[in-house]
Amino acid sequence: MSLPDEELRRILADARRIAVVGLGDNPGRPAYSVARYLQKHGYQIAPIHPRDDETLGQRVFRSLEDAAAAGPVDIVDVFRRSDAIPSLVAPCVAIRPRVVWLQVGVRNDAAAEALEAADIPVVQNRCLAVEHNRLAGTP
Repeated sequence: MSLPDEELRRILADARRIAVVGLGDNPGRPAYSVARYLQKHGYQIAPIHPRDDETLGQRVFRSLEDAAAAGPVDIVDVFRRSDAIPSLVAPCVAIRPRVVWLQVGVRNDAAAEALEAADIPVVQNRCLAVEHNRLAGTP
């Protein structure tokens, strides 16, 4: 399912907290620059990473469930390989974000279908920062 721009605009306007799966403390990684952009535009970031303890001034969580226990997650932004996406379906269904966003180069149609069957929209192979900039008209 492809969400229309108006729906994406509404989700982005209403969202407050974004879990960024794969966000570590390496400033050279795309997840870092996208998360920094999102922070600059007023979003609270909940980094999800197996090893790091802090990044971009935020506590790093080991799982989506841990992040959700600390507060609602509106968007799950994923920087993982496409073959890792099925492992995120159950945690996403458990925490019920408004949308699961798979970054550029990340696509898994079977996982997307499972999420959408649970009434969780999925955006695939698109950069959240680029789309936010396009839809909100902000640099």
